[in-house]
Amino acid sequence: MDTVKVVRIYFKEGEKARDHRNLMQELFSLLHEKHRVRGATLFRGIAGFGEHGLVEADDLLRLNVHLPLVLEVVDTPEKIEGIMPALRAMVPPSHIIYWEAQIETPLEE
Repeated sequence: MDTVKVVRIYFKEGEKARDHRNLMQELFSLLHEKHRVRGATLFRGIAGFGEHGLVEADDLLRLNVHLPLVLEVVDTPEKIEGIMPALRAMVPPSHIIYWEAQIETPLEE
């Protein structure tokens, strides 16, 4: 088994990065094109709320909803530690969690 790090980033649909571009696109560009991480998956929530308690939910009565998104990234601990400063510059640190995990098969280089 090999050790990997998993990063989970919480944000909303349509959220903007500090340079006013789409945060989701900027994150994918950073992770896929610039750093070539081993894997990333974006999950779209059907409902959620944050520290302000405002519930965002997918229903027919709301036409302009910014549903919660969760981006999960997996790579070696060294690669993830190298990416963390860039992620912290894009997303509030309280919206990022990460931990070490074990994978069953060794990572191929």
